Amino acid sequence: MSMPAALPGALIDTFGRVHDSLRISVTDRCNIRCSYCMPETGAPFRPHSEILTYEEIERFVRIAVSLGVTKVRITGGEPLVRKDLPALVAMLRRIDGLSEMALTTNGVLLKQQATALHAAGLRRLNVHLDTLDRERFLHIARRDDLGNVLDGLAAAREAGFDPIKINAVALKGLTEPDIVPLALFGRKHDFEVRFIEFMPLDGQHLWDRSKVLTMDEILAVLEREVGPLEAIPDADPRAPALEYRYQDGGGRVGFIASVSRPFCLNCNRIRLTSDGRIRYCLFAMEETDVRELLRNGSPDSEVAQTIASTVRGKWLGHEIASAGFVAPPRPMYSIGG
Repeated sequence: MSMPAALPGALIDTFGRVHDSLRISVTDRCNIRCSYCMPETGAPFRPHSEILTYEEIERFVRIAVSLGVTKVRITGGEPLVRKDLPALVAMLRRIDGLSEMALTTNGVLLKQQATALHAAGLRRLNVHLDTLDRERFLHIARRDDLGNVLDGLAAAREAGFDPIKINAVALKGLTEPDIVPLALFGRKHDFEVRFIEFMPLDGQHLWDRSKVLTMDEILAVLEREVGPLEAIPDADPRAPALEYRYQDGGGRVGFIASVSRPFCLNCNRIRLTSDGRIRYCLFAMEETDVRELLRNGSPDSEVAQTIASTVRGKWLGHEIASAGFVAPPRPMYSIGG
């Protein structure tokens, strides 16, 4: 199978943004049912025949790397429910030019898979954890799995993962009591806790601007009850998180403020859904089918042109804070986190 020649600048959109980061969803299925993400029952999933194989994912990534992608994040649904995920990690690790690979997981199955994932070449982890309170975890996730997540974090640390970050969705009227305990937990165990503003990507259309617990509100709580913070100097402007460090040297905390402080103008990311659609934005209303190209014998050059043209068609931004914002028809678990 012929590889396209390297195409410098192929993934620059019409606004001058360079795209070098690819998020890959390997499944739309999940083993918990967070209330702000999925319905408790009846969530529609794609049949297995429509989900990209590991070989198809590897081919797509190899082509994307030839166009300038250097970073990959594996997501879901919950990626660890996909059978033999370490095999995919090993396949991607062998791609020349791919400098960084990370995984986002809810951590429920991490204890069983941490060692194998690390052995396959994965080093960076983000673990989703909204609360350290068992009853509130059960209320949010509708599964009694807090102990499994904590065991998974311990196993990941033992396996040698570094860095390990914790992703916590912040909802007004629900997770305010969790801000300080999570921050202290992160400081104690050297985890960077990232607070994520509640975004309109739930499968039940429950999002409301009044439910967003903003970065500024969380930051005020942390500085009042944990300790003074300062912005990380010379931070990567294209990174999705705004990062701060405690002035006493006790670690870092991050904020993904997609609602109150959109970072569209610096976005460097494209997405591949588990069923083989390219999306230039998490909130995009359109997507490009690449699965058929991967399955019908199309040359790599045609796949490369499809990736590049999708990036060229990227909009300026999602305008999530505007009155005219419309949420995409696919929920987060179907798009990929």
